[in-house]
Amino acid sequence: MKRQNIRKLLLIISMLLFPVTIYYLSPYLIIRAAFEHIANGSFIVFCGMFVLSIPFGRLFCGYLCPAGGLQECAYAVNNKVCSKKLDILKYIIWGLWFTAVVLCYVINGGVISVDPFYMTEHGISISEIGGYIIYYGIICLVLIPCVIGGKRTFCRRFCWMAPFMITGSKIRRKAHLPGLHIGAKEGCIGCGKCNKVCPMGIDVKNAATSGSIDSAECILCGACADGCPKNILKYEMRYHHDGKKA
Repeated sequence: MKRQNIRKLLLIISMLLFPVTIYYLSPYLIIRAAFEHIANGSFIVFCGMFVLSIPFGRLFCGYLCPAGGLQECAYAVNNKVCSKKLDILKYIIWGLWFTAVVLCYVINGGVISVDPFYMTEHGISISEIGGYIIYYGIICLVLIPCVIGGKRTFCRRFCWMAPFMITGSKIRRKAHLPGLHIGAKEGCIGCGKCNKVCPMGIDVKNAATSGSIDSAECILCGACADGCPKNILKYEMRYHHDGKKA
């Protein structure tokens, strides 16, 4: 099975499991847990995302994110490239939320206990009918922007998880640590097929001239590598400052 088929299968499975996992990705439950001095499941998951993003960037977005699976399904409705004009919105949303989380923990005395399954029923997020109101609200929050704005609009403008991974990637670059990239070798024929298949609207063709795709919006899905007729794009572990393989 081709890599993109496997990737899409993983995203679909993740999307189907969303009623189980939604509370582990909830920005609201972190704040609620803070008032009870608890580090909850989403607190742990977001910390894990940040740490893993240092070596692996936004690989989660490309392969495992349930919202990513839902957005790829939306391609059937609107397959155009999302405008980059409002990308800053996700940083504003994340900044306000992150500040609120820190203040809630500080004001309420920090973390006293850890409960990965906080507010879940035996680890399952949506176990009652009322929970589906929250579930379908999130589904609309993810789906509607993509139907209106095009590919991965939620990722680019509203996602509260992406800034964690973008921050981790930037720390890796500042520290000159090795990390996963889409690398590029010589031989580009300028066909532009990489640009056409990129779900995040990155100008891969021009970025490849530097030796790797270092855009903060790259979700490492590998669609550009799989769509390149000359196979000049591939996954690599590289140091940011000199392009040297790790």
